[in-house]
Amino acid sequence: MKVLLFNGSPHKSGCTYTALVEIAETLKKEGIESEIYQLGTEPVAPCRACGACEKLGKCVIQDKVNDFVDYAADFDGFIFGSPVHYASASGGTTAFLDRAFFVAFRTGRGEIFTHKPGCAIASARRAGTTATLDQLNKYFMISQMPVISGRYWNMVHGSSADEVRQDVEGMQNLRILARNMAWHLKCKEAGEKAGVLMPKAEDIVYTNFIR
Repeated sequence: MKVLLFNGSPHKSGCTYTALVEIAETLKKEGIESEIYQLGTEPVAPCRACGACEKLGKCVIQDKVNDFVDYAADFDGFIFGSPVHYASASGGTTAFLDRAFFVAFRTGRGEIFTHKPGCAIASARRAGTTATLDQLNKYFMISQMPVISGRYWNMVHGSSADEVRQDVEGMQNLRILARNMAWHLKCKEAGEKAGVLMPKAEDIVYTNFIR
């Protein structure tokens, strides 16, 4: 079993990365593999709402979103981390995930995310973390993904990696979060082996409120 850890910070080894490393180390102790995916500093264009992905089978914009969607298919769970920018996820994270989840859905590859556990973490100097978590959690909720929690909101505080390591409660919660993720994955695997079937799917019904 493998979990993909997404670092939505432009800083490769900053605060968000430090939080994800703590999670990765705990997952390893629980027998779960993980990899950290770096969003990096390359520009990420927002979704154009053009609908071309439904015809092309991929996003029409030529950047690494398409590669990410293909890459994500091999993972059993996801943890998306972002720094707080103006009380929300980083602009790159939002643009990237908007397109990644939309492409997976519109191209008939919803199974890449559907019914796989997901959770979000946020890092900030001071505030805006809960708004960021609310924002990121919506990607899971619209994709039928179980949302994994810790014992507190999944956040760390600090202006540097060293300061994040000093957030003792925050780091502890990340370890609890990682163990909860591992437990869910193991339960899911045990259920599948015992013959527990996936929920029955229904055709999606759209209701417009303006007639």
